[in-house]
This record gives sequence, structure tokens and C-alpha cells, in this order.
Amino acid sequence: MAQLLKALLSASEKSANIARLWRQEENLFQMLIEEKTGMDKNKKFVQDFKTLADVLIQEVIKHDVGQKFPELKSYIGGEESNKFENGLGETIIVEVCKTKQETAGLLYHILDHSEVAAQLLADIIHQDVVIEDAAAETVTVNIATEAMGIWIDPIDSTNQYIKGKTDVIPIDGIYPYGLKSALVLIGVYDRNTGDPVIGIINEPFYQQDCKTLQWRGHYYWGISYNGTNISSVPRPEPQSSISVVLSSSENENIKQSLSSLCGRKLYYACGAGYKFLCLLTGHVDTYVFSEDTTFKWDSCAPHAILKALGGGILDLAGSLKTKGKQHAELPELKYNKPIQDAMGANQWANQGGLIAFVYRSHAEVILNVLDQVSIN
Repeated sequence: MAQLLKALLSASEKSANIARLWRQEENLFQMLIEEKTGMDKNKKFVQDFKTLADVLIQEVIKHDVGQKFPELKSYIGGEESNKFENGLGETIIVEVCKTKQETAGLLYHILDHSEVAAQLLADIIHQDVVIEDAAAETVTVNIATEAMGIWIDPIDSTNQYIKGKTDVIPIDGIYPYGLKSALVLIGVYDRNTGDPVIGIINEPFYQQDCKTLQWRGHYYWGISYNGTNISSVPRPEPQSSISVVLSSSENENIKQSLSSLCGRKLYYACGAGYKFLCLLTGHVDTYVFSEDTTFKWDSCAPHAILKALGGGILDLAGSLKTKGKQHAELPELKYNKPIQDAMGANQWANQGGLIAFVYRSHAEVILNVLDQVSIN
């Protein structure tokens, strides 16, 4: 188990290195943006971009983890397709090749025949990343990897990653937008039960050196499996009054109701992963989202960490229907089954919305408030 966790942590850190490299090289970065279309597009956004960073990070994680755990290779899924169109109009399948030279050759065609850029990226992709984490080394939980699957969000909050704002002022420790909301999310789930098992959130842009302007990252992990709960994150202390983070696009009725409940402790932020992170770091008590535009790759990793802390992520619509029924258990999100008759990314949407929490009592307060609200 420790070996799987270390492999996932190493893959997340290599991914963070790739994300940082591209943001530091502005000329290179402008070559890497393509607008998503059709079934790949998130209907929440008028424009929904993917970058080669997204696609390549996803393929790097698949490659690195799949090499060490071949039984998982066919069950690693994510947000992005591995097709990318370069500035010359060529559509290319993005993959990590057997050798650094072969990968550089592939990237040369993707990057409009820029040999220097292709070599720079190939060097990072084929670099061994060693993680020294004493707590991860001591993990002794036995997980049946042959029954697991993995969801990847290579760069959650891609739009904020592209905009790259670094001068954002936080409100009570929460950044409403900007580069800090761009995260790498890797979640392991049980293919039989659909339960989240391991979560890793890597924050590539955790802290910037004021002199060199270079970024350093930080990661968080958690395991929840067969009654064992371990996390690198301490459980946040409950606050005297409840606080909530929302998307700015949230339903106006929900905004008004939660504003009455929370007062000035109602916050707004970009990126599903970042809003989950605000819970894990104790900045808010709950995250509520009523729409169906988050997906399994957004929530699997943070869900596993929240479970390790005694929390969880409920299906919002399902919980509102179930609430008040005798002996009924509030439904948590599951990760193993697509939505019937849905197409493309939508088959993996969190269709009923969600409510994330560390303390279940906070979720119950929110559900009591929203039970009186017209969401649709």
C-alpha cells in the first residue's frame, strides 16, 4: 500500500513540475492552448479550454502509475482526451513514449516544430521524482489494487491556470480566483463499491518566492479503506458559526438562503478542487454546489481525504429527497458507474450536485436550510 501511495505522490509531483514549467515559460505556454468542443466541453463555461499541460499530465500519470501497477492501467480515467491539435492544424495522439528521445520527437510535432521546447518537456516527463514522506512510508493498509480504479483531473481550474493571476488578495485565507486555484487531483476508488479510497491533491502554486518569482508546491493525501482512516491533513477544528464556499454561478435562491445563515462567512471561489481544499485546510465548513457540472475526477480525490477526516461528500439532490425518511441513509457520491443514456463527459457528472463537509452536523444544518429553497 505504501508503494501505491508513493507512486501516486510521485506522479502528482511530476505533474506539478510540468504545470509550473509551462506557466514560467510564457512563449511556450501560448502554444499549448486549445478550446474544447462537443462532448468534451463543460456546459458551465462559454469557453472551456484544455492545454497540452492537462493532456500530457494525464498521460504522464497513466504511464508512471501503469508501469508500476499494470493491473490498474486499464482503469485510469480522466477529464481529457489524449488528442491535441497543434498550430499547424495537425491532430496528434499525445502519449509518453518508451524513451526520452521518442517523446521529444512526438512533442516536436505538437509544439509547431520547436525542438528546444520539446526537449525541455521530455526531460521533465522522463525524470524520476522521488518523494520523501515519512508518514506515507509507514502506511500498512492492504488494498486490492486489482479491484481499484483511478480518476485524474490533471489541472483542475484550467481557466484560472490559463489566466495565471498571481496578485489576488485572499479573503479570510480564501483566494476567490487566480493561479492558486489550479490543482492536480488523483483519486483511487473501489470499482466494486464505488467508494473513494485514496486521494491526493497537489497544489503546484502553493507559495511564490518574492525574489526569484519561482513557485513551490504542496500536497495533501488521505486514505479511507475498510475502517482505516489516515491523512496527511489534521482534522480542522469546528468553528462557532458555520461557513460555506460556493461558485459565483450558484443558484440565486441558494445564495440568498445561505447568506442569511452564514452572513459574512459565505465565500466564493473558482475551481471545484480548490473549494474542496478550503474545507480540508479549515477555511470553511462546507462546500455546496447544486449544478451538474462537477465530475468524478473533480471529487474523487478530495472525497477520499474528507472520508479519512470523518467527513464526506453527499449527493445534494438525493439527500434532500431522502432527508426526513425514517432509517434512510443520506447518499454519498459513488465513482464506479456512468449515468445511463448520458454521453461523453456528462456520463460521469455528479448529476445531483453535492454538499461536502468535515463534520456531518454542518451538512445537516445546510440541508435543513436548503430543504425550504427552490433549487431548479
